[in-house]
Amino acid sequence: MHAVQVTLAAALTPWFTLLGSPVTGLELLAFVLSLWMVACNLRVKPLAWPLAMLASLLYGLLFLDSKLYGEASLQLLFIVVAGWGWWQWLRGTGNDGQPLRVHRLSTRQRVQLALATLAAWPLVGLLLRHATDSDVPFLDALPTVGSVAGQFLLGRKLVENWAVWLLVNLVSITLFAVKGLWLTVLLYALFAGLSVVGWRAWRRLETRGG
Repeated sequence: MHAVQVTLAAALTPWFTLLGSPVTGLELLAFVLSLWMVACNLRVKPLAWPLAMLASLLYGLLFLDSKLYGEASLQLLFIVVAGWGWWQWLRGTGNDGQPLRVHRLSTRQRVQLALATLAAWPLVGLLLRHATDSDVPFLDALPTVGSVAGQFLLGRKLVENWAVWLLVNLVSITLFAVKGLWLTVLLYALFAGLSVVGWRAWRRLETRGG
């Protein structure tokens, strides 16, 4: 246990500063793994999922250290869902019983998803406000619930996951800027741009039946 504590303390020790805020080795490694993960997602490569698990573990530790409890809890969920998504991409099937392909939601399903996400946002925000010492409970809650939706859509190879991630990433930029996690702000700005790239790429794949 002592060795783990020493290792974690070392990982959370600042390596350099960015815009006046410290950047740790843990944040830097999570940054690199996350970019690699998105690159694999763009190409629909299953390697994305184990990379997501490792990056989520590292970000969970970072967010706990920053008192972003919604985001930290979300990383635990991400690890579980990443295991499910990995299986879906390797063995999952569509409604036709064929191997899972890139496809999209119906209009009704999009509306249901939007309403469910908006309903969950204030509930999670209230939970964070009353159950933790978070100083940004509702700002933390919005990308938390949005990310859950995005992760499940990604696991089922639904094109709309990229639109959800774009919105999540834009809100997350504000959240992490408030917390002074500038390297993570840069990461999520890159994610926002890559969400647009992914949206276009997956629409082409859907057209080709990929």
